[in-house]
Amino acid sequence: MAAEGPGPSPDTSLVSLYRWLDTVPLSRPRRNIARDFSDGVLAAEVVKFFFPSLVELHSFVPTSSTAQKVANWGHLNRKVLSKLNLRVPEEMIQQLVRSRPGMAEQLLQLLREKIQERQRQRKEGAGQVRKSREWPPAEPAAREEGGYLDTGRCPRARAVTFPAGAGPGDMRQQLAEREQALQLARDTIQILQAKVGRLEQLLLLKNLRIDDLSRRLQQLQGHRR
Repeated sequence: MAAEGPGPSPDTSLVSLYRWLDTVPLSRPRRNIARDFSDGVLAAEVVKFFFPSLVELHSFVPTSSTAQKVANWGHLNRKVLSKLNLRVPEEMIQQLVRSRPGMAEQLLQLLREKIQERQRQRKEGAGQVRKSREWPPAEPAAREEGGYLDTGRCPRARAVTFPAGAGPGDMRQQLAEREQALQLARDTIQILQAKVGRLEQLLLLKNLRIDDLSRRLQQLQGHRR
């Protein structure tokens, strides 16, 4: 019996992880992954990208405050990760909050595994549903004439036409692909809207800062006169 080859090296595993992460449109560019993921916001965005219904992004506050970072991770643990059968230990949260090198990658590896596991479960479940609802049904009364299928079960529209050369399986696949593309577009729009909201907040803070500096400058000029 031949010996098993060595497993993937840590570097190879990280390259795979970063490539997977690059498929997710995050609200801020990835510069230092330890600091980028320390407040839990980007981790929430990763889950939101794959499972939009699990996450409400407005519940997570971008912050440099240690207390708020811990609060974000606690909320993510209770409300989101628990639905993926994942819980980040308190010790790991503390290390993530402190931006300890390597901890964000460990968290993302765990998160990717749970996301892929849930995707497989959904795919298998969808496959079982498709089999149970296979169409057209095998009925003695069904007949096919000149590209039309009449099952006799729809009084208003008994005849359903198909494009030339396309069967029901092709149509279902095209519909599934379009629905997936539409969902991806919706998710991207939501993330972009979140980005716009944050930019508007930054702009407001900038304007307030400018007004404050202008008032201070006017006061200094007044004192000098």
